[in-house]
Amino acid sequence: MSSVQDQYEAYPYPERDPADEAKRLITGSPSDPREIDHHVFGGKRDWSKPLRALFAGGGTGDGLIQLAQILTSVGRPYDITYLDLSKASRAVAEERAKARGLTGITFHTASLMDAPNYGVFDYVDCCGVLHHLPDPAAGFAALRAAVAPDGGLGFMVYAPYGRSGVYPLQDAFGAVLADVPVAKKVAKARAILAKLPEGHPFKRNPHLVDHNQSDAGFYDLLLHSQDQAFDVAGLAAILSETGWGAPSFCEAAAYDLSRFAPVPKGMTVIDQMAAAEKLDGTMKVHVGYARLQKAEPFKLDLNRIPHLRGVKPDALSRAVAQGRELPLTRAGQGYKLQLPKASAPLLAAVNGQRTLSEVAQRNRIDPIGFQAVWSQVEATLTGWGLMLYSNLLKRS
Repeated sequence: MSSVQDQYEAYPYPERDPADEAKRLITGSPSDPREIDHHVFGGKRDWSKPLRALFAGGGTGDGLIQLAQILTSVGRPYDITYLDLSKASRAVAEERAKARGLTGITFHTASLMDAPNYGVFDYVDCCGVLHHLPDPAAGFAALRAAVAPDGGLGFMVYAPYGRSGVYPLQDAFGAVLADVPVAKKVAKARAILAKLPEGHPFKRNPHLVDHNQSDAGFYDLLLHSQDQAFDVAGLAAILSETGWGAPSFCEAAAYDLSRFAPVPKGMTVIDQMAAAEKLDGTMKVHVGYARLQKAEPFKLDLNRIPHLRGVKPDALSRAVAQGRELPLTRAGQGYKLQLPKASAPLLAAVNGQRTLSEVAQRNRIDPIGFQAVWSQVEATLTGWGLMLYSNLLKRS
């Protein structure tokens, strides 16, 4: 039987060409520095101090390159350590960093289980790896041991309901192709897949696309020998068991039970999110952050600096002033976000450098009146990851 390491030596994932670095920067969650600041440091990190970051199972380097490039572009210091068992994946990540002239990154061929041996970090990225471990709890615990007391984890783990149809196929392919070499499995599995009935749950799932994008994507989705998805309740439980606090999801609004039904009195937050996940049914992954269980809750104040993400302040301000709704699409589902007209001039003043207090002063609004309007903006935009608080661009 092929091992996980064999797979990623043959098919580094995700498939990336270092030459493409001249044309694009792949961005996303986790590991956007503004997002790290928002979820791990409450938007108050001092970015004049180097960020000590670990990419545990860094793969071909998407998160690594994103973080290093953005910090380099804004002149912020960092010291990044990269770990991965796959020499082939590491080679791709190194070539991508070289193509961009990025420095301050140390590469190691090693397991994330060895993370504590490489030091203590402000931030650990573990994207798409923990669900492939034989003992995910041991992985969460190892990363917990490598994080500074005020630091945190950025994670992506598979979710079960949006991956309907995947696991029966993984089991079947694992049984019938057990003796087939890694390099030949994809072709044989594609031939079998073509014979499945149209009513098969996998063929009826419109949210699964990796198998159509590359051989590496096909193998990772359907031929992986070690794959365990986590529902919200299971994820929260394993985080708690290994010393982490509750998950802070990048798009928390997707886990809002009130989107579907009234929230029963006394229902815990985790139970609400778990029910929302089941009612939604489209979530393929859970992406978010976690801090240590003993970490103090963040205090809201007007000294935080808002950043808009994926929307331009001027365009958003005009739309809000005209009473237009903000269209949003997630997992093929369309949403229309409504913001109060009074927030239009406030949004126009958001530039990633002004604090909330300065936004209010610029519009000559008293703090109480400002908070009454801004609380609605914050609840709507941060819930979908469209606004983050960060000191990344703050200059002393």
